[in-house]
Amino acid sequence: MAVMDQQRRQPPADGLSERVRATWSAGDFARIAVSYEPGAADFIARLGLRRGERVLDVACGTGNLTLPAARAGAAVTGIDIAPALVAQLVARADSEGLEVDAREGDAEALPFEHASFDTVVSMFGVMFAAHPEPAAAELVRVTRPGGRIALASWTPHGFVGQMLRVTVGHVPPPPGMPSVLLWGDPEVVRQRLGAAVGELRAERRHMVLAFPVSPEETVRLFRTWYGPTVRAFAALAPDRQEALFDDLVRLWTEHNTAEPGATRVESEYLEVVARRG
Repeated sequence: MAVMDQQRRQPPADGLSERVRATWSAGDFARIAVSYEPGAADFIARLGLRRGERVLDVACGTGNLTLPAARAGAAVTGIDIAPALVAQLVARADSEGLEVDAREGDAEALPFEHASFDTVVSMFGVMFAAHPEPAAAELVRVTRPGGRIALASWTPHGFVGQMLRVTVGHVPPPPGMPSVLLWGDPEVVRQRLGAAVGELRAERRHMVLAFPVSPEETVRLFRTWYGPTVRAFAALAPDRQEALFDDLVRLWTEHNTAEPGATRVESEYLEVVARRG
């Protein structure tokens, strides 16, 4: 059975981490995350995890990396800032009879000892931390010497990067919060992980996002269920909501390669695998 532990340390007291928690508690990310599952399984498969390998999934969401890592026999811990997502991970793990340690916690203040894990992973998760430098330092701190840090982050010019930039054009981020898309730049990632990381491999990959509805209905799905989009619309007056909706429909339609009545787009992301020295 999965274990859910809500103990966590306190993040920096500027309110930004609370905004992140509120963002990912809005809507129901599971309804969007299902489209990431095949790509997430491939990401884990490329790591070649060993049975019993200690793996931490940071900003794990509903478990798209946690669960395939557990299926591979790794000893997996998943941690996320949004309690509803942790609860969904617990339910998914229990339904498969998988042993998973699922916790609520902030990527910027991980409740683990130094060098606790062989491999630390995050897919489209840690990139949304309010304070990237503390989050990157925590990834390094909890990885054992010789262990790996494997990250997947949307790139600025990929489809999801464009979608996020369209959204920010209507609803700017709060002061002091850098663009989440900087995690899609390999040089920025190298700088953030710092001198404790030796070998670092970065590769641009693509993930297919497919939905059995039109681009317009896909935007409605994101507006209803995807936390960042839910919060963006909530921050706008009705006329500006309409403008954001139209811009997003235009973007999804321009990139759609599916037959009428369905949506299929490819989005670029940066895969980084770094080895701690």
